[in-house]
Parts: sequence; structure tokens; C-alpha cells
Amino acid sequence: MRWFEECDKDSLPEVGGKCASLGELIRMGVRVPPGFAVTTHGCTRFLREAGILPEIGKLVHGLPHDDILRLEEASARIREMIESRPMSIEFEDEVAEAYRCLSLRCGLPATPVAVRSSATAEDLPGASFAGQQDTYLWIRGAEEVLHHVRRCISSLYTARAIGYRQKMGFAHEEVAISVGVQKMANAYTAGVMFTVHPANGDRSVIVIDSNYGFGESVVSGEVTPDHFVVNKVTLDITERTISRKEHCYTVDLKTQRSHLIEVPIERQTVQSLVDDEISELAWMGKQIEKHYGRPMDVEWAVDKDVPSGSNIFILQARPETVWSAKAKAAAEDSSKEATSAMNYIISGLLSGRKVS
Repeated sequence: MRWFEECDKDSLPEVGGKCASLGELIRMGVRVPPGFAVTTHGCTRFLREAGILPEIGKLVHGLPHDDILRLEEASARIREMIESRPMSIEFEDEVAEAYRCLSLRCGLPATPVAVRSSATAEDLPGASFAGQQDTYLWIRGAEEVLHHVRRCISSLYTARAIGYRQKMGFAHEEVAISVGVQKMANAYTAGVMFTVHPANGDRSVIVIDSNYGFGESVVSGEVTPDHFVVNKVTLDITERTISRKEHCYTVDLKTQRSHLIEVPIERQTVQSLVDDEISELAWMGKQIEKHYGRPMDVEWAVDKDVPSGSNIFILQARPETVWSAKAKAAAEDSSKEATSAMNYIISGLLSGRKVS
């Protein structure tokens, strides 16, 4: 186990991209809900002790990345194996003790947590692995945490993840998984923020999408969120689009589970973030981008149980990959063109040809 504050960007091999990023954010002073990581060593040890690794190797060997049926069949068999094999008593005790300590730290028995996968090939600048493994929201109690830790480990072998690794040339045995257990933000509003415009690559603005409740509805695309464009220098809101937000995810207090509900009709067209929160979010986005030195994709939440002014939490920050990759490709093409032009001029001079 590793507490998030013990992690940083160099911890990626041990705790995966997501947990390493959370630790790095805490070290730079960003508000992040507390939590701990079950390390890649611990997860791999469980797979090895359960005798699963050789069987996984046989099932994924030679699978074509575009054969959906075979990928789904292999994924189902692997995930069933992982979720049915017993964990060692030592492993279960360590996870349960870390969860107990987290609950004490939060001052709430059986603290609600998000159980989140964190793979070593996730959140990399050169590949978009985000969303390929699972996240489970509002999990309470040691038994439930252990059950969902196992489900997160098995999600390393979703059909989508297996196929993507095959396509990108990542060896399956070289990709390990960690699991983050993080205090759940009881979100009044949540969503995503990009420090580059996702539609046109404009780096002078920050774009924020938001909806009521947990951010799952925004990330999954189940609703059309409110949309804000903020000037990165002045933090002025230059564009705002208030959408009709008909559904959101929140906790069912009876079952203590996250579920989809209908937003009351009188709230559906009300702005889900106040302007001061938009400005604070944009300022936090600027600091995160400055620290990482590149455009970022950020998940955030406004916690309704925390007083205003200190209730905005960053849940994840990962490198933006789409426009960053385009910028890199454009720079490489420009460099090639410059080299080609210079070669033309030099070859002309050497052959005595007049170059105008």
C-alpha cells in the first residue's frame, strides 16, 4: 500500500499513471481527496499466487486487435478467473487496514470511496489509455472495497484494453495495474476541464464542461453538459452554453449506491457552476498546466459537504493527447520541410545552379 502523498510522477511503475498523478498534484498543493494505492507489486503478486498469469498469456497470445468476438471471449474468461480466485489473508488484511485508517482520517466510519484502476500504461503523453479500465463510485465497507479492488484488477483485461494494447504494440506482461482507493467527493457539481480547446487546439483558453452530481455523466457522454470557455490570461468567461441537463448521477441514501436520477425540471436549465467557481477552476487548471509543462485533461468536483471557498477538488489530471500529438507531428513535418529545402539549396550551390 502507498498513500497518495507518498507518490509522485516517478512512482508510475509502482502505482500506475492515475495514482502517480494524484500524488504529484498533492505535492504541488492542489486540493485532492485523500486515499491510497494498492501497488502494482501487490496486484501482480495476487495474480501470480492465484496461478492466473500463465493462463492469461495463453488466452491473449496472437489475438488480432480487431476481432471483437475473440477479444470479448478472452476477456470474459480472464475476468471470471480473476474475480473468482481467492486473495491471500495478508493481502485482504492490508487493504482493510488501509481503508480503516482512511476512514479514521476522514472522521467518517466506512467512508465512501471511489475504487479506481491505475495502469502503468495509462495517462501517458503518447497514448490514450484513459477509460479502458474500470472505476466504481460510492463504495462503502471493507468487504465491498476488496470486492471492487478485484474487479479493477480484472478490468486490465477488458476486450477494449486487450485490443488496444495489441494494436499499439504494448506487451501485456509489461503492463501492470494498481488500484486507487480515494475518498469520494460528495459532488454537487462535477465534470472535466481542458487547458487547450478540445475542438480547435486553441491554447489561449480553458474549457470546462459541468453537470450536477458525479462527473460520470459528463465523462461517459450521457448528458450534454454546461460548457464554458475561459480566457487563460484574464480568467474572463468568454463563452457560456447552458444546456438542458435532464439526468445526473448521485448517491441513493437508502442503498448507499451511485445511481442515475432525473434532474428536477426547474433545475435543468440552471447554470450548474457559479462564475466564481468557474474562475477558480480555470486558475487551478493554469497551475496544473504550468507544473506539467503541457496541456492537461482534468477531472474535478465541487463537494457539497465542504464550505464554499475550499470545496473544489481535483480528482485526476492527465496529459491531453489529441492536440499535443498533432502539434508534435506538425513540428516534425516542419523540421523535415526545412531540412529538405536546405538540402535543395546546398545541392544547387554545389552544382553551380543559380538559386533565387
